[in-house]
Amino acid sequence: MKEWQEKSSRLFVNTYGRFPVVMESGSGCRLTDTEGREYLDFLAGIAVCSLGHCYPPVTEAICAQAAKLVHVSNLFHTIPQTELAELLVENSFADRIFLANSGAEVNEAAIKLARKYGGDQRFEIISLEGSFHGRTLATVAATGQKKFHQGFEPLPAGFVYAPFDDFDRLAGMVSEKTCAVLCEPLQGEGGVRPLAKEYLEGIRKLCDKHDLLLIFDEVQVGMGRTGSLFAYEQFGVIPDILTSAKALGNGLPIGAMLATEKAAASFMPGDHASTFGGNPVACAGAVVVLQTMLAENFFSEVLEKGEYLQEKLLAVSREFPDLTNGARGMGLIRGLVLTEKGRAGGGEIVNRLFEKQVLANFAGNAVIRFIPPLVVNKEEIDEMVDRLCDVLAGF
Repeated sequence: MKEWQEKSSRLFVNTYGRFPVVMESGSGCRLTDTEGREYLDFLAGIAVCSLGHCYPPVTEAICAQAAKLVHVSNLFHTIPQTELAELLVENSFADRIFLANSGAEVNEAAIKLARKYGGDQRFEIISLEGSFHGRTLATVAATGQKKFHQGFEPLPAGFVYAPFDDFDRLAGMVSEKTCAVLCEPLQGEGGVRPLAKEYLEGIRKLCDKHDLLLIFDEVQVGMGRTGSLFAYEQFGVIPDILTSAKALGNGLPIGAMLATEKAAASFMPGDHASTFGGNPVACAGAVVVLQTMLAENFFSEVLEKGEYLQEKLLAVSREFPDLTNGARGMGLIRGLVLTEKGRAGGGEIVNRLFEKQVLANFAGNAVIRFIPPLVVNKEEIDEMVDRLCDVLAGF
């Protein structure tokens, strides 16, 4: 394993702070490294492998499609692409779909669509402080966290940031230049922070009043993560555009922008495109992902396990009040909130969890974030919590 790590470090641009491990295989909520050590995965590839690693029906669909057709470009129609679009439209607010390869790409598509909708004079998008929307220059500019901006200025113009959950401040930022409001219904990278239902309802009314597009970035919190296919369903607030990726392909690179007919009509042929977007193999896998999640009782089980995880984390917080201060989140995205002392050691807590063969991460300089596969069971949650307590007891 050390040899593979050293070779990897020599070959790749130094953009990742990798853990000292080479993962070789996975099944369900477990990963195994090249030395045979097994890890309990409460990170799920950063909210990607929501049906667990190597979910057999998805694997079968990938292999079957790869044996028939891998790529033809978007100059042609394909069946898997159309099947996926139909499932997304039938199970959401959307009328039209655009397919790409990642969350950043579909957020780029949403930004371009909003600007096209706004016309020449309306190009500004309001996003929120603490948000995260991607790593391209435009999506970094849309991200309301200074640490992601450093070293890349000047960023593309046209983005302003409203304080988190402060409707009056946001409403006061609307001007003749505004074309859209972009937000995550629950900020994942920002520290597992759900927005209030009343706040989102206020933004919806504000957008309707000024003919602005409301864009929900559900790249991390969509696809069953909060206990419904899309997070907006938990709030009862319908956007004009929604972006989805990560768990959509259960590990395959795919993203989707969902839009109403009114919003989508602004795009004409040639306005936007993607060489690999809607790849037949990725779409075949995503179709199975959606079919699995839409089966009876899937989301009710996510909600039940999410509440169980929340109760366990609250119990942990009560046991270690000097390090932790409650828990927050929705469904199976939960954050153990850290005190000032806990935040100072947040990275070390994650490292010690790794030594205990549990995968989690430190988000928003505020919480230890747990985003396990949605197929996690209560026994695995108990196992994670036991190891977490062992780690916290050592601080």
